[in-house]
Amino acid sequence: MNSPATSDVVDLQPHHAGRHEPLDHLDRLESEAIHIMREVAAECRQPALLFSGGKDSIVMLRLAEKAFRPGRFPFPLLHIDTGHNFPEVIAFRDRRVVELGERLIVRSVEDSIRQGRARVKDANDSRNALQAVTLVDAINELQLDACLGGARRDEEKARAKERIFSFRDEFGAWDPKNQRPELWNLYNARVHPGENLRVFPISNWTELDVWSYIARERLEVPEIYFAHEREVVRRGAQLVPVTALTPPRPDDVVERLSVRFRTVGDITCTCPVASTADSVAAIIAETAVTSVTERGATRMDDQTSEASMELRKKQGYF
Repeated sequence: MNSPATSDVVDLQPHHAGRHEPLDHLDRLESEAIHIMREVAAECRQPALLFSGGKDSIVMLRLAEKAFRPGRFPFPLLHIDTGHNFPEVIAFRDRRVVELGERLIVRSVEDSIRQGRARVKDANDSRNALQAVTLVDAINELQLDACLGGARRDEEKARAKERIFSFRDEFGAWDPKNQRPELWNLYNARVHPGENLRVFPISNWTELDVWSYIARERLEVPEIYFAHEREVVRRGAQLVPVTALTPPRPDDVVERLSVRFRTVGDITCTCPVASTADSVAAIIAETAVTSVTERGATRMDDQTSEASMELRKKQGYF
Protein backbone atom coordinates (compact mmCIF):
# COMPACT_ATOMS: atom_id res chain seq x y z
CA MET A 1 0.00 0.00 0.00
CA ASN A 2 1.35 3.37 -0.98
CA SER A 3 0.71 5.67 1.97
CA PRO A 4 2.26 9.08 1.28
CA ALA A 5 5.49 9.51 3.19
CA THR A 6 6.15 12.52 5.36
CA SER A 7 9.25 14.28 4.10
CA ASP A 8 12.17 14.92 6.48
CA VAL A 9 11.79 18.68 6.03
CA VAL A 10 8.20 19.92 5.93
CA ASP A 11 7.29 23.43 4.76
CA LEU A 12 4.70 24.61 7.26
CA GLN A 13 4.07 27.94 5.57
CA PRO A 14 0.65 28.26 3.92
CA HIS A 15 1.05 26.78 0.45
CA HIS A 16 0.54 30.15 -1.23
CA ALA A 17 2.98 32.10 1.00
CA GLY A 18 5.26 34.34 -1.06
CA ARG A 19 3.43 33.58 -4.31
CA HIS A 20 2.03 36.25 -6.60
CA GLU A 21 -0.06 34.11 -8.93
CA PRO A 22 -3.79 33.61 -8.19
CA LEU A 23 -4.65 31.20 -5.39
CA ASP A 24 -5.95 27.81 -6.46
CA HIS A 25 -8.92 26.01 -4.89
CA LEU A 26 -6.93 24.26 -2.14
CA ASP A 27 -5.01 27.47 -1.36
CA ARG A 28 -8.28 29.29 -0.69
CA LEU A 29 -9.65 26.50 1.50
CA GLU A 30 -6.38 26.34 3.43
CA SER A 31 -6.33 30.13 3.96
CA GLU A 32 -9.93 30.15 5.20
CA ALA A 33 -9.27 27.30 7.65
CA ILE A 34 -6.09 28.89 9.02
CA HIS A 35 -7.94 32.19 9.48
CA ILE A 36 -10.72 30.40 11.42
CA MET A 37 -8.23 28.59 13.66
CA ARG A 38 -6.44 31.84 14.45
CA GLU A 39 -9.78 33.53 15.21
CA VAL A 40 -10.57 30.79 17.72
CA ALA A 41 -7.14 31.15 19.34
CA ALA A 42 -7.58 34.93 19.56
CA GLU A 43 -11.21 35.09 20.71
CA CYS A 44 -11.73 32.00 22.85
CA ARG A 45 -10.48 31.52 26.38
CA GLN A 46 -10.10 27.72 26.50
CA PRO A 47 -10.46 25.89 23.16
CA ALA A 48 -9.50 22.32 22.23
CA LEU A 49 -8.99 20.54 18.91
CA LEU A 50 -10.73 17.19 18.49
CA PHE A 51 -8.33 14.57 17.13
CA SER A 52 -9.37 10.97 16.47
CA GLY A 53 -6.72 9.81 14.01
CA GLY A 54 -9.18 10.00 11.09
CA LYS A 55 -8.40 11.72 7.80
CA ASP A 56 -10.28 14.96 8.54
CA SER A 57 -8.61 15.44 11.91
CA ILE A 58 -5.24 14.65 10.29
CA VAL A 59 -5.87 17.57 7.92
CA MET A 60 -6.87 19.71 10.91
CA LEU A 61 -3.52 18.97 12.55
CA ARG A 62 -1.61 20.07 9.46
CA LEU A 63 -3.66 23.29 9.32
CA ALA A 64 -2.89 23.92 12.99
CA GLU A 65 0.80 23.41 12.28
CA LYS A 66 0.64 26.00 9.51
CA ALA A 67 -1.36 28.40 11.69
CA PHE A 68 0.81 28.26 14.82
CA ARG A 69 4.23 26.66 14.27
CA PRO A 70 7.02 27.07 15.30
CA GLY A 71 5.17 27.63 18.60
CA ARG A 72 3.04 25.04 20.38
CA PHE A 73 -0.64 24.78 19.55
CA PRO A 74 -2.64 27.23 21.71
CA PHE A 75 -5.00 24.40 22.67
CA PRO A 76 -4.78 20.73 23.68
CA LEU A 77 -5.97 17.85 21.51
CA LEU A 78 -9.08 16.02 22.72
CA HIS A 79 -10.43 12.60 21.73
CA ILE A 80 -13.73 11.12 22.86
CA ASP A 81 -12.94 7.40 22.74
CA THR A 82 -15.89 5.04 22.32
CA GLY A 83 -13.79 2.01 23.26
CA HIS A 84 -14.91 0.45 19.96
CA ASN A 85 -12.40 2.16 17.67
CA PHE A 86 -10.26 0.39 15.08
CA PRO A 87 -6.95 -0.43 16.84
CA GLU A 88 -4.83 0.74 13.91
CA VAL A 89 -6.46 4.19 14.07
CA ILE A 90 -5.82 4.54 17.81
CA ALA A 91 -2.21 3.46 17.31
CA PHE A 92 -1.84 6.09 14.57
CA ARG A 93 -3.42 8.73 16.83
CA ASP A 94 -0.97 8.07 19.65
CA ARG A 95 2.07 7.99 17.38
CA ARG A 96 1.11 11.24 15.65
CA VAL A 97 0.64 13.06 18.97
CA VAL A 98 4.11 11.96 20.10
CA GLU A 99 5.61 13.16 16.78
CA LEU A 100 3.99 16.57 17.20
CA GLY A 101 4.93 16.89 20.87
CA GLU A 102 1.43 18.12 21.71
CA ARG A 103 -0.87 17.23 24.63
CA LEU A 104 -3.69 14.74 24.06
CA ILE A 105 -6.61 14.48 26.48
CA VAL A 106 -8.70 11.30 26.13
CA ARG A 107 -12.14 10.90 27.67
CA SER A 108 -13.85 7.52 27.46
CA VAL A 109 -17.44 6.54 26.71
CA GLU A 110 -16.64 3.38 28.70
CA ASP A 111 -16.15 5.56 31.80
CA SER A 112 -19.46 7.32 31.15
CA ILE A 113 -21.21 3.93 31.00
CA ARG A 114 -19.48 2.74 34.17
CA GLN A 115 -20.52 5.94 35.99
CA GLY A 116 -24.14 5.53 34.87
CA ARG A 117 -23.95 8.69 32.76
CA ALA A 118 -24.65 6.73 29.56
CA ARG A 119 -26.58 3.52 29.03
CA VAL A 120 -26.38 0.72 26.48
CA LYS A 121 -28.83 -2.12 25.89
CA ASP A 122 -26.05 -4.52 24.93
CA ALA A 123 -22.29 -4.44 25.44
CA ASN A 124 -21.72 -4.57 21.68
CA ASP A 125 -24.25 -1.84 20.77
CA SER A 126 -23.00 1.20 18.87
CA ARG A 127 -21.60 3.84 21.19
CA ASN A 128 -21.48 6.53 18.54
CA ALA A 129 -24.44 8.49 19.90
CA LEU A 130 -23.17 8.10 23.47
CA GLN A 131 -20.17 10.27 22.61
CA ALA A 132 -22.45 13.29 23.17
CA VAL A 133 -22.66 12.55 26.91
CA THR A 134 -18.90 12.10 27.27
CA LEU A 135 -18.12 15.16 25.14
CA VAL A 136 -20.45 17.47 27.08
CA ASP A 137 -19.03 16.15 30.36
CA ALA A 138 -15.49 16.77 29.08
CA ILE A 139 -16.40 20.32 28.00
CA ASN A 140 -17.76 21.03 31.48
CA GLU A 141 -14.83 19.35 33.25
CA LEU A 142 -12.18 21.16 31.21
CA GLN A 143 -14.22 24.39 31.03
CA LEU A 144 -13.88 24.54 27.26
CA ASP A 145 -15.57 27.38 25.44
CA ALA A 146 -14.81 26.06 21.92
CA CYS A 147 -14.06 22.70 20.30
CA LEU A 148 -12.45 22.68 16.85
CA GLY A 149 -13.47 19.71 14.72
CA GLY A 150 -13.15 18.34 11.21
CA ALA A 151 -16.83 17.98 10.31
CA ARG A 152 -17.75 19.04 6.76
CA ARG A 153 -21.04 20.15 5.23
CA ASP A 154 -20.89 17.59 2.42
CA GLU A 155 -20.91 14.65 4.86
CA GLU A 156 -24.56 14.70 5.86
CA LYS A 157 -27.62 16.96 5.52
CA ALA A 158 -27.73 17.92 9.23
CA ARG A 159 -24.10 19.00 9.10
CA ALA A 160 -24.93 21.13 6.06
CA LYS A 161 -27.08 23.27 8.38
CA GLU A 162 -24.18 24.09 10.70
CA ARG A 163 -22.55 27.48 10.93
CA ILE A 164 -18.75 27.46 11.02
CA PHE A 165 -19.01 28.82 14.59
CA SER A 166 -21.87 26.60 15.79
CA PHE A 167 -23.41 27.83 19.04
CA ARG A 168 -24.32 25.32 21.77
CA ASP A 169 -26.32 26.14 24.91
CA GLU A 170 -25.39 25.35 28.52
CA PHE A 171 -26.57 21.75 28.01
CA GLY A 172 -24.42 21.28 24.90
CA ALA A 173 -27.54 21.19 22.73
CA TRP A 174 -27.70 22.52 19.16
CA ASP A 175 -30.72 24.47 17.93
CA PRO A 176 -30.44 24.91 14.14
CA LYS A 177 -32.96 27.77 14.31
CA ASN A 178 -30.94 29.68 16.91
CA GLN A 179 -27.58 30.22 15.23
CA ARG A 180 -25.65 33.40 14.58
CA PRO A 181 -25.31 34.99 11.15
CA GLU A 182 -21.86 34.80 9.57
CA LEU A 183 -21.74 37.63 7.09
CA TRP A 184 -18.51 38.49 5.26
CA ASN A 185 -16.62 35.80 7.22
CA LEU A 186 -17.11 37.64 10.51
CA TYR A 187 -17.42 35.25 13.44
CA ASN A 188 -19.01 35.88 16.85
CA ALA A 189 -17.24 33.81 19.52
CA ARG A 190 -18.91 35.33 22.57
CA VAL A 191 -20.45 32.82 24.97
CA HIS A 192 -21.84 33.01 28.49
CA PRO A 193 -20.54 30.65 31.21
CA GLY A 194 -21.62 27.10 30.39
CA GLU A 195 -22.22 27.83 26.72
CA ASN A 196 -19.73 26.77 24.06
CA LEU A 197 -18.96 26.71 20.37
CA ARG A 198 -18.22 23.85 18.00
CA VAL A 199 -16.02 25.31 15.27
CA PHE A 200 -15.57 23.69 11.85
CA PRO A 201 -12.62 25.18 9.91
CA ILE A 202 -12.96 22.70 7.02
CA SER A 203 -16.74 23.01 6.84
CA ASN A 204 -16.57 24.12 3.18
CA TRP A 205 -14.26 21.27 2.09
CA THR A 206 -15.44 18.13 0.35
CA GLU A 207 -14.17 14.57 0.71
CA LEU A 208 -12.31 15.09 -2.57
CA ASP A 209 -10.72 18.29 -1.21
CA VAL A 210 -9.53 16.42 1.89
CA TRP A 211 -7.83 13.68 -0.13
CA SER A 212 -6.37 16.22 -2.56
CA TYR A 213 -4.88 18.13 0.39
CA ILE A 214 -3.52 14.90 1.89
CA ALA A 215 -1.83 14.24 -1.45
CA ARG A 216 -0.45 17.77 -1.77
CA GLU A 217 0.87 17.86 1.80
CA ARG A 218 2.09 14.26 1.67
CA LEU A 219 0.26 13.42 4.89
CA GLU A 220 0.39 9.93 6.35
CA VAL A 221 -2.96 8.27 7.12
CA PRO A 222 -3.87 4.96 8.79
CA GLU A 223 -3.54 1.97 6.46
CA ILE A 224 -7.21 1.12 7.00
CA TYR A 225 -8.07 3.86 4.48
CA PHE A 226 -6.37 1.88 1.69
CA ALA A 227 -7.78 -1.19 -0.07
CA HIS A 228 -7.08 -4.45 1.74
CA GLU A 229 -8.72 -7.85 1.98
CA ARG A 230 -11.18 -8.23 4.86
CA GLU A 231 -13.99 -10.58 5.84
CA VAL A 232 -17.39 -8.92 5.43
CA VAL A 233 -21.07 -9.79 5.20
CA ARG A 234 -23.67 -8.08 3.04
CA ARG A 235 -26.59 -6.37 4.76
CA GLY A 236 -28.69 -4.46 2.28
CA ALA A 237 -26.42 -2.17 0.30
CA GLN A 238 -23.72 -2.16 2.98
CA LEU A 239 -20.73 -4.36 3.71
CA VAL A 240 -20.38 -5.06 7.43
CA PRO A 241 -16.89 -5.99 8.67
CA VAL A 242 -16.62 -9.24 10.56
CA THR A 243 -15.11 -8.42 13.95
CA ALA A 244 -15.53 -9.52 17.56
CA LEU A 245 -17.94 -6.60 17.98
CA THR A 246 -19.81 -7.27 14.72
CA PRO A 247 -19.92 -11.09 14.38
CA PRO A 248 -21.84 -12.68 11.51
CA ARG A 249 -25.47 -13.62 12.10
CA PRO A 250 -26.59 -17.24 11.59
CA ASP A 251 -27.92 -16.52 8.08
CA ASP A 252 -24.97 -14.34 6.98
CA VAL A 253 -22.60 -15.45 4.24
CA VAL A 254 -19.05 -14.38 5.06
CA GLU A 255 -17.02 -13.16 2.07
CA ARG A 256 -13.43 -12.02 1.80
CA LEU A 257 -13.32 -8.91 -0.38
CA SER A 258 -10.99 -6.07 -1.26
CA VAL A 259 -12.37 -3.09 0.69
CA ARG A 260 -11.33 0.22 2.17
CA PHE A 261 -12.84 2.54 4.77
CA ARG A 262 -13.93 6.01 3.71
CA THR A 263 -14.53 7.00 7.34
CA VAL A 264 -13.23 5.38 10.53
CA GLY A 265 -15.75 5.73 13.35
CA ASP A 266 -17.02 3.22 15.89
CA ILE A 267 -16.48 -0.36 14.66
CA THR A 268 -20.09 -1.28 15.43
CA CYS A 269 -21.53 1.22 12.94
CA THR A 270 -18.80 1.79 10.34
CA CYS A 271 -18.79 -0.13 7.07
CA PRO A 272 -16.12 -0.38 4.38
CA VAL A 273 -16.77 -0.08 0.66
CA ALA A 274 -15.64 -2.42 -2.08
CA SER A 275 -12.47 -0.93 -3.56
CA THR A 276 -9.08 -1.65 -5.06
CA ALA A 277 -7.74 1.86 -4.33
CA ASP A 278 -4.43 1.20 -2.56
CA SER A 279 -2.88 4.67 -2.90
CA VAL A 280 -3.93 8.27 -2.34
CA ALA A 281 -4.00 8.87 -6.09
CA ALA A 282 -6.33 5.91 -6.60
CA ILE A 283 -8.60 7.09 -3.76
CA ILE A 284 -8.80 10.55 -5.35
CA ALA A 285 -9.77 9.01 -8.70
CA GLU A 286 -12.40 6.85 -7.01
CA THR A 287 -13.79 9.71 -4.91
CA ALA A 288 -14.09 11.98 -7.95
CA VAL A 289 -16.70 9.72 -9.55
CA THR A 290 -18.66 8.47 -6.54
CA SER A 291 -22.26 9.65 -6.17
CA VAL A 292 -22.80 8.50 -2.56
CA THR A 293 -21.60 10.50 0.44
CA GLU A 294 -19.14 8.80 2.74
CA ARG A 295 -21.60 8.64 5.65
CA GLY A 296 -24.42 7.52 3.39
CA ALA A 297 -22.32 4.62 2.21
CA THR A 298 -20.61 3.63 5.42
CA ARG A 299 -22.52 4.53 8.59
CA MET A 300 -25.18 2.06 9.72
CA ASP A 301 -26.46 4.29 12.52
CA ASP A 302 -27.21 7.19 10.17
CA GLN A 303 -29.85 5.11 8.44
CA THR A 304 -32.46 5.12 11.25
CA SER A 305 -34.54 8.09 12.36
CA GLU A 306 -33.95 7.49 16.08
CA ALA A 307 -30.18 7.67 15.53
CA SER A 308 -30.26 10.45 12.93
CA MET A 309 -27.42 12.95 12.90
CA GLU A 310 -29.72 15.91 13.50
CA LEU A 311 -31.27 14.35 16.59
CA ARG A 312 -27.86 13.43 17.98
CA LYS A 313 -26.53 16.95 17.36
CA LYS A 314 -29.48 18.46 19.21
CA GLN A 315 -28.53 16.22 22.15
CA GLY A 316 -24.93 17.42 22.16
CA TYR A 317 -23.17 15.27 19.55
CA PHE A 318 -20.37 16.94 17.64
